[in-house]
Amino acid sequence: MYLESARNIKKISVNAPGALNVIKQSLVGPDQGWEGWVMRLFTVAPGGQTPRHSHTWPHINYIVSGEGTVYLNGREQNVQPGYSAYVPGGAEHQFINRGQQDFVFICIVPEEGDI
Repeated sequence: MYLESARNIKKISVNAPGALNVIKQSLVGPDQGWEGWVMRLFTVAPGGQTPRHSHTWPHINYIVSGEGTVYLNGREQNVQPGYSAYVPGGAEHQFINRGQQDFVFICIVPEEGDI
């Protein structure tokens, strides 16, 4: 069994082109016994965004707190806590903080997607 608070998990600044004020934490993955998958927590500060990008693997997301926009294949959708999203492999996507608080979401990807 693995049990840990996100407060104790290392925060990594996302420095990819197009990323602005984004922190990633890898909460659960192969190191904790979940082979093949990784659950990450992203925190996007006010005015921040993830890069607009695509990749071959799918992922699922759950909005934890804050308000933002999910861009998916040319369409933007406003989201808030409680929303979930499925991003298929190959789909262009981006998460943008549109609020005044941190925009926080969970992202689960196959292990090869945790880059």
